[in-house]
Amino acid sequence: MAADAPGAPGAHVPKAAAAVGPPDQPPPADLTAPAFIAALDAAVPGAVAQVSYWVGDWTIIVPLAHLPGALRHLRDAADASFDLCSDVTATDWPLRPERFDVVYCLYSTRHRHRIRVKARAGELDPVPSVTDLWPAANWLEREMYDMFGVNVTGHPDRRRILLPDDWQGFPQRKDYPLEGPGELLMENPLDWLKLRQAREQADIE
Repeated sequence: MAADAPGAPGAHVPKAAAAVGPPDQPPPADLTAPAFIAALDAAVPGAVAQVSYWVGDWTIIVPLAHLPGALRHLRDAADASFDLCSDVTATDWPLRPERFDVVYCLYSTRHRHRIRVKARAGELDPVPSVTDLWPAANWLEREMYDMFGVNVTGHPDRRRILLPDDWQGFPQRKDYPLEGPGELLMENPLDWLKLRQAREQADIE
């Protein structure tokens, strides 16, 4: 048996992807969380469900119901002053009831510190837009909707930003077919191709 054959001694066995997402690592026992996290927990009771620390970055896991109040506090509180939302994105764990981790990356230009805020949401759960807090989140939220189908609500212009409006499905979901959208809504991919060709022909005529 070859050394690199599956099952051979010393063969590399790829790790299976975690079905429900990797655990959020707790901070080391000798590391003190930033004071603005405790201030958030006091100002918005229940907003800090968990605190994580990994590779030099702090993360706050916030229940979806407390997300608007927590983010507003982090922007407005003097000890936090997160005036820049540098990214809004998501990760998808389809076997989990709350399949999405919605992630906000915040930075304070005043204090030069950063925080990652994470909230879990189900496929149909409304995730309130943060464009009223950080207007720069507009296109970021549109991309998250376009790629993952996160149900962003209250957005001033929620529509696809990268894909055509009639695209089927959301390509960055883990259960999206690798062959493309043809088999999502139609059993036979050829039927989807025929429909697309018919639309293109109609546009030409």
